Amino acid sequence: MHALNAPQREAVKYLDGPLLVLAGAGSGKTRVIAHKIAYLIDHCGYEPSTVAAITFTNKAAREMQERVASLLGGRSSRGLTVTTFHSLGLTILRQESSRIGYKPRFSILDAADSLHVLGEVLTTADKAMLRTIQQRISRWKNALVSPQAAASTGDEADALAAQVYAAYQARLRAYQAVDFDDLIRLPVELLEADAEAREKWQNRLRYLLVDEYQDTNLCQYRLLKLLTGARAAFTAVGDDDQAIYAWRGAHVENLRLLQVDFPRLKVIKLEQNYRSMIRILRAANTLIAHNDKLFEKRLWSELGLGEPIQVFAARDEEAEAESVIMRIEAHRLQHRTRFSDYAILYRGNHQARPFEEALRARGIPYRVSGGQSFFDRTEIKDITAWLRLIHNSDDDPAFIRAITTPRRGVGPQTLEKLSDYAGRRHLSLFAAVFEAGVEALLSPRQLEPLRTFCRFINDLEYRAVREPAGQVLNTLLAAIDYQAYLRDTEEPRVAENRWRNVQDFIGWLTRKGEEEGKTLTELAHTVALMSMLDDREEEADAVRLSTLHAAKGLEFPHVFIVGVEEGILPHRESVENGQVEEERRLLYVGITRARQTLTLSHCLTRRRGREREACEPSRFIAELPGDDLRISGRATDPVRSREEGTAHLAQLKAMLGRRC
Repeated sequence: MHALNAPQREAVKYLDGPLLVLAGAGSGKTRVIAHKIAYLIDHCGYEPSTVAAITFTNKAAREMQERVASLLGGRSSRGLTVTTFHSLGLTILRQESSRIGYKPRFSILDAADSLHVLGEVLTTADKAMLRTIQQRISRWKNALVSPQAAASTGDEADALAAQVYAAYQARLRAYQAVDFDDLIRLPVELLEADAEAREKWQNRLRYLLVDEYQDTNLCQYRLLKLLTGARAAFTAVGDDDQAIYAWRGAHVENLRLLQVDFPRLKVIKLEQNYRSMIRILRAANTLIAHNDKLFEKRLWSELGLGEPIQVFAARDEEAEAESVIMRIEAHRLQHRTRFSDYAILYRGNHQARPFEEALRARGIPYRVSGGQSFFDRTEIKDITAWLRLIHNSDDDPAFIRAITTPRRGVGPQTLEKLSDYAGRRHLSLFAAVFEAGVEALLSPRQLEPLRTFCRFINDLEYRAVREPAGQVLNTLLAAIDYQAYLRDTEEPRVAENRWRNVQDFIGWLTRKGEEEGKTLTELAHTVALMSMLDDREEEADAVRLSTLHAAKGLEFPHVFIVGVEEGILPHRESVENGQVEEERRLLYVGITRARQTLTLSHCLTRRRGREREACEPSRFIAELPGDDLRISGRATDPVRSREEGTAHLAQLKAMLGRRC
């Protein structure tokens, strides 16, 4: 506890009612949550199994677990729940599945799978329309709007989407499957309707801690209220100045609702920043002061004044990228830093291209955040489909993917006939295979491969609960000869890379099964919730490229925020929709990622299609404290400026060469 400052200690020890910790950027919120968990267990008599900390990512949950284990030393934290909202919802649903009419081994569909199911419902729609409806259904679920309520809005587009919503939900139930939004929506509906289940979970989880509370949506807030009940034993940690996810359903109003729904709410502010220099914090404070505030808060630091914030204009996006990369090279040579000390942040992914090209041209290693998830790779989804089917034989999307990848001697016409029969009989495809009636539709030559496939699944299901996970997985890979399938369908180098990914996946599942004593069936429960297998590049010495949204929670010694222009930051659509305050918070998040130096850039012109358009610097630049800025490039010849930068870099290289 001696490592905490006074407000942090107060937050850790306060247990007289509900608590909101307003934790500014870099103020040690994770430290507070970890210490409070240890305090509850060590000093307040809470059993670890009655405490739950809820985060928004698996990575944050792992880091929290490690911190708590370190604080507890040799004392056990066995049974402690540190998890995401979705994982907690999954735990509740697994244990209460019979109350909502599901089997314990239901399937979890990812976005691609749910889009496929929507395509089955609305066969005439293209992918763009399906994605639009998928997003609308997701918003309804997060706002706890039922298909019936959605249909009553009077809007024609909503009425159509509501019909699809109802049919989509019926199909999910037939498949014994849920989508990600259901993992929170269904527990909320269960706990609201079932007093026995509600009391059971309120007694099981005696104290809750919620990280990044400003990012909760209405459904997540309702789950928090239901789990805490009248006791209201919780600590919510958040920052209204970092609320940047309204576009995916986050509801900053949840901070205000806490004060309304919990009149005894205690508010503690964490304002000392342990990350950034004073000038950086002054810029952040001055910028965010232009927003209407739920709570007044001002960050401060004892780390020193720091260097002025650089703001420069570039001729165009290519010149902007060249200038940023030259500045990184010059600074790195001068200060002997690592590439990983630098981050280039931007509003949209499309802005990354010129920076990637400039980095590649100079042979500088870089890493792009927010890239494709390991679990989104085709080969991993292929193997995961088999796991899903072993886990839940009623999962029709998994059935179709598994039986066709690699192909098992079953053609599309056979699957179409089987699907028609299963639909008439209200059965899953798997169950329909063994019905006597299907023999009238399919010839023995068509039916035998189907039944061989299903018998193989039954065998794997039997072994999956009795044998080590790695042993069953190796049997599966050998039986379907997936490596040969990759060789037959891909270029040699691509096939080799994909097979290596499959081996990594199998190795990870095998280790997890051994370390946690879990069978393959138990492991299959959580595979769908994993966003990454193993972030092996986390410590790579490479410049980080990232959107501002993906950079939240990260920090770097030296940060470049690029494209700070009207129409980009703030984004044109956000201006039109009256969401400038969220855009300002987004820049605030970017500024507070920087520890030592901060550079902002914008372009004088930018390509829009085949034309070049003049660009205006963002209004946010004018909102920063002028005394802390060093502005360059607006009245400077861009060609001469680039030549001077190149000459300066050459001079530095020569100087350092002589030293060596």
